[in-house]
Amino acid sequence: MTFENLKLIEPLLRALKTEGYTIPTPIQAQAIPILLERKDLLGCAQTGTGKTAAFALPILQNLHEDELYVKGPEGIKTLILTPTRELAIQIGESFTAYGRHLRLRHTVIFGGVSQHSQTTALRNGVDILIATPGRLLDLMNQRFVKLDNIKMFVLDEADRMLDMGFIHDVKKIIARIPAKRQTLFFSATMPAEIAKLANTILTNPVKVEVTPVSSTANTIQQSLYFVDKKDKRKLLKHILDDHTIGTALVFTRTKHGADRVARDLNDSGIRAEAIHGDKSQGSRQRALSNFKARKTRILVATDIAARGIDVDELTHVINFELPNVPETYVHRIGRTGRAGASGISLSFCDEEEKEYLQDIHKLIAKTIPVVEDHPYPLQRDGMPKIVPSVQPGRQRQGNKQQRPDGRRQNSRNGGQSTSGSRSPRQVTATTVPSEGAGNVAENTSETGAAEGNGRNGRRRGNRRNRGRNKQGEGQGQGQPQAHQAQVRPEGQSQQNSQPRQPRAPRPEKQRTPRTEQQRSAPRKDAPRGEDGFEKLDWGDDLKWGSERMDLD
Repeated sequence: MTFENLKLIEPLLRALKTEGYTIPTPIQAQAIPILLERKDLLGCAQTGTGKTAAFALPILQNLHEDELYVKGPEGIKTLILTPTRELAIQIGESFTAYGRHLRLRHTVIFGGVSQHSQTTALRNGVDILIATPGRLLDLMNQRFVKLDNIKMFVLDEADRMLDMGFIHDVKKIIARIPAKRQTLFFSATMPAEIAKLANTILTNPVKVEVTPVSSTANTIQQSLYFVDKKDKRKLLKHILDDHTIGTALVFTRTKHGADRVARDLNDSGIRAEAIHGDKSQGSRQRALSNFKARKTRILVATDIAARGIDVDELTHVINFELPNVPETYVHRIGRTGRAGASGISLSFCDEEEKEYLQDIHKLIAKTIPVVEDHPYPLQRDGMPKIVPSVQPGRQRQGNKQQRPDGRRQNSRNGGQSTSGSRSPRQVTATTVPSEGAGNVAENTSETGAAEGNGRNGRRRGNRRNRGRNKQGEGQGQGQPQAHQAQVRPEGQSQQNSQPRQPRAPRPEKQRTPRTEQQRSAPRKDAPRGEDGFEKLDWGDDLKWGSERMDLD
């Protein structure tokens, strides 16, 4: 079948011949006759199958055959909504190519740029308006756009509209257009939410489904690389060292990730540019133009920009990070293998992305072949276990065990009870000659701790040692004492160098209880009254009490 068999008018056939198109794709062969009959259409096909021409050609022909052309803001006859700027620009280029021999006008409006040129084109009058939802609502509120005469309404990439949160803006726009219209609903995937939306805006639609829902094109060769996250950039450079890869489109999940990948590739001598939502429209268009003109070898993009990238003869798509939405995988690899051409898709998967991979396999109903022969394989056992090391001179704290008498014991101190006095530390004195140091007594804080009992004993030992250090410094003419062991005095036996043993507890003092006569006897220094009893003066106490209690 050729385009001549689809009953297209001669100006369109001449434009298609100029573009080099002679045989329609399956979606075009089925959709064009239905749309020429002005019926509603529900089209479900993956990206890269020629959906734009499937609705652009019949729209141009139907508008050309209409007898009345109304110009000005009220003259908009067809409205096409798209989720991204790049896709809107791509559709505008297709209308320019296919309608070059017709007297129809079209314009594209989107956000991120000045609206002056867009409002100027609207004042001059257009028949076909291609817009993104946000900028269209803005211009409608400013009364630059009126949709009262809409005859055909196209909702392209409806599933992407839902993913990007534009579905509420789309409903607001649909409420402003006439209910009697021809509606074209296109979506690469058909989840339940999209099917519900289609049922509300379509009237007796004809469903066209050239491929199974959410399937990938058979012309795309898919491969999967299991790699650690930290090695992904190394693997990407390793793959791009193959100079047979002329151009490649690399996808990341985040804008920061896209900038970082592009920067690393440029540092490695590979010309790359990034395109995402934070870039200005001018820089995005410049990067896309350089990529199409083969001035830039690698284009790094996020999922938002994925729908609007249409590059002829794009051979490689690389998923640097797997998408967390499985339908996005279909849209990504749909940038290659378009219109029946062959393409290659390479995907990197780390340990954290295996769940995303399972969702993708379930969606496309096939398993992506794995490439195991590469220099950065994924560690199958996961990350190596980190065992905490013990610092030199220390031991690990043992588990506390229960003793028969009910007290806990610690294996670190050899099973001794944790309560009571501490056991003395072992101190070994080493004889080190020191000029002018004289005979200095053994000096260590452990000695002071052994002389005392507990914290107070250690403090007394430290103060005693500091005094000895000062005395030793005076005798040794300022020799540093920090790293010197103390010298044992002459004549001191080897036994005296051993650590002191803790002194035995003092015996309790025996006290003789007082007799009844001793307890009842008055004190000698106590004043006595006339009755012979002790006289106590409570005046100060009462005065103090009255002040504290605010008594009169």
